[in-house]
Amino acid sequence: MRLAGRLSAAQVPELLGACAEVLPTELDLTDLVSVDVAGIEALQRLRNQGVKLTGAPGYLQLKLDSQVDNPPSAPATGGPVKGT
Repeated sequence: MRLAGRLSAAQVPELLGACAEVLPTELDLTDLVSVDVAGIEALQRLRNQGVKLTGAPGYLQLKLDSQVDNPPSAPATGGPVKGT
C-alpha cells in the first residue's frame, strides 16, 4: 500500500481501517509529504503490529526513530525511576 501527500489526524482512522481490512505487510511512504503527531503515532502502531514501513523520507524516519527512543511513558524529569 502506498501513502502520498499528508497524513494527519483526519486520515488516521481511514488508514487504520484500510490496514485492518487488507492486512498489508508493507506501507510505501516515499510520497508522503507531511505527517502530524497523530500520523506518527499511527505509523508506529502499525509498525509495532508487524507492518513494514519502507521509503520513509529522512524527516519522517527521524521522527519515527525519536519517538521510539523517547516513548510518552518515559519519566518527564529524566531522572532515575525509584522502585518500591
